[in-house]
Amino acid sequence: MVPESLYVAAGAADVDAGLAEVVRLAHDAGARVFELAPGVVERVAATVTPQPLLGVFPMVDVPWVPEGADLVVVMADVRDPGNAGTVLRSADASGASAVVCCGGTVDPYNPKTVRASAGSLFHVPVVLAGATATALGALGAAGLRRLGAVVSGGEDYAAVDWSVPTALVLGNEAWGLPAGLPLDGLVGIAMAGRAESLNVGMACAVLCFEALRQRRSAPRGSTMQR
Repeated sequence: MVPESLYVAAGAADVDAGLAEVVRLAHDAGARVFELAPGVVERVAATVTPQPLLGVFPMVDVPWVPEGADLVVVMADVRDPGNAGTVLRSADASGASAVVCCGGTVDPYNPKTVRASAGSLFHVPVVLAGATATALGALGAAGLRRLGAVVSGGEDYAAVDWSVPTALVLGNEAWGLPAGLPLDGLVGIAMAGRAESLNVGMACAVLCFEALRQRRSAPRGSTMQR
């Protein structure tokens, strides 16, 4: 994706060949490039020790999940931007078809979410939806099984058949899933130690990579169940 504009710290491109190449490529692709006065990056960036390059990109969310999606991650009231970014990164790395942000979920364009996604915001399709129940209704109508991740009482994630097209629903860090959602089942990760639960981003990674493991283990040439 080509940035709309880049802002470079004073003199940074003169001492960093890699940065200079990034700036050149972006400029050749049509991005506007501005060199800032000394100290400006430090004043406007959201981090204490910012990188010498800032960029402005267009929004990348899509209207709905791609047709034929096999695994869709749904965030329902996930509030922490770091957790949301980790969910995006985990979904991207495991080959999920899309991430749907519902209810009171933090804005995926929150600066902390963008940083925590480590670029995955630009790789995995992101859908900004409204009410969680409405989004799950549409996913169910599209033929996806809807599984809610829970701390206890769900089916062991390793026993779930992840070859079935699935919408994996992740709830709030403190309160879990909202009540009354149209779900087809619940899935959980058994804890061997004394920890009560996993961080929602870590749980997403465990569940999505189990789905990836099962897909990779399927016999070559086999057709996944739909």
